[in-house]
Formats: sequence, C-alpha cells, structure tokens
Amino acid sequence: MLADALDRKAARGGWPKGKADADAPLAGHTLAMVFEKNSTRTRVSFDMAIRQLGGSSIVLDAGTTQLGRGETVADTARVLSGYCDAIMLRTDDHDKVEEMARHASVPVINGLTDASHPCQIMADLLTILESGKALPGLKVAWLGDGNNVLASIIEAAGLMRFDVVAACPQGFMPPESDLALGKGRARVVGDPREAVEGADIIVTDTWISMGQAHAETKLAAMMPFQVTEALMARAKPDARFLHCLPAHRGEEVTDAVIDGPQSLIWPEAENRLHAQKSVLRWCFGQIG
Repeated sequence: MLADALDRKAARGGWPKGKADADAPLAGHTLAMVFEKNSTRTRVSFDMAIRQLGGSSIVLDAGTTQLGRGETVADTARVLSGYCDAIMLRTDDHDKVEEMARHASVPVINGLTDASHPCQIMADLLTILESGKALPGLKVAWLGDGNNVLASIIEAAGLMRFDVVAACPQGFMPPESDLALGKGRARVVGDPREAVEGADIIVTDTWISMGQAHAETKLAAMMPFQVTEALMARAKPDARFLHCLPAHRGEEVTDAVIDGPQSLIWPEAENRLHAQKSVLRWCFGQIG
C-alpha cells in the first residue's frame, strides 16, 4: 500500500486537487463517512481521496442521523451497505467499528477509535519513507501519553520490523495488550532522554484527547515529556519530528520543534490523503 501511495502521489504532479486521477480506479464507487468525533484531516483526506480515485462520498454526522438517536450500529451498517460501497467510521468505542464490520456487507474502515488510529500511521510511515529512511531497523521514539496513536505505531512496528521506545509517565503507560502488538519490538521507559537517544523519528500527540477534561494533574505529569530542542538534540542528527495534529503548542511540543527544520508535520498531514487513497484501493482488492 505504501508503494502505491508514493506512486500515485508522484503521478498527480500539478493536477488540480479536485480532479480525478487519470485511471479513476474507483469511478462509480461511493464512500459513506460516519463521524461520531470531530475531524479535520480524516474528513477532508477521505473525501478528497475518493474524489481523486473517481468516486464520491457522503458525510454523516452522528448528531444528524438516526445513529445519534438510538439506532443500533448493526442496523446502520446494514442500511449503509445497501446504499454505499464502503463505510468509514470515526468513533470512540473500538467495539463500534468491529460491530459495524460484522454487520456490513461492504468494507469498513477504522477512521479512529479510542483504541487505535491505523490510517494516521499509514500516513506516518509514508512520510518516513519519503524522507529517505527505511523502516526495518528504524528507531522511533514516542513521548507522552500511551494512547491510541501509540498503539497503532507499535502494531506497525511489529509488522514492519522497526523499534519503538515510548517514554510515558507513571499512570499513562500503554497497556500490555498494546505492547504485545509490537511482537517484541516495543518497550516503555520512564526517562524521555533514554527514549530519544539515537532515535531516527520522534513522535508525540496531544496529552488531552478529544472528549477528555483539560486535567491539570495529567498536564503536570506530562510536562517532563515535552518535545524540546534539547531532547531533539539527543536523537540522530538527521532525526525527524512527527505529530498527527492538532497540536497544543507549548504543551506536548515547543514551537521551536514543530516549526523547526526537523519537523515533517505538513508533509505528514498531506500524506493522510495519499495513504487513504491506497487504503480505499486495498479495500476493493485493487492492490495487495
């Protein structure tokens, strides 16, 4: 999928963003996008992805659909399967995505849950490859909360054979079940300096996720794990910084880092589009 994303990105050249790719491989296909959580990058990237592949999308917000008034996920899955060719769900409870997939007769894509964020990590891996780094043997340092993004990074490490060292404060470490996804390639430390030492990639995320209270206790625990220029200096000289956005500047990362020469956040954000295109093509069996 990553090779396909790179190829299709290069092939577009200077084409207008709303114009379909020359081969329009998903012409006539419609993607239903269901949002129970706010979204910028997931919403726009999937919308533009299906357009560039020649298809179309329908955006459904939980607050304006029957799903938000008590209709079951199973019933919604069956109905949407009759109208559309694929479903993308962005929600809180991971069980909802699994239930949607069980009852849908079309492909179902995890656009984000509290347990994982796989589409984001596809874009991250694409960005790493674009920067000239190979995935096998790579050292990725994570700083901050042991959250859903970290879980997907760890799972990718087990599949792509790179290593993850996560620096997390006590009480906010990833569960053992998430670490197991890494197949022995992920570990947790308490010292952010140890995590970033010799790292190729530094990654962080917001400390307060959507729907959580702005907890002062959590913020205080996280502050020693802020990504600063001093921490970046402990990584490899050609290390790069990633953040899935939105960022809380001055909390998990300083302006000097996120706006600095080692930051790849804007290519990373754009690559959500190119990664989603390959995810969609994979769902329809067009690529392996």
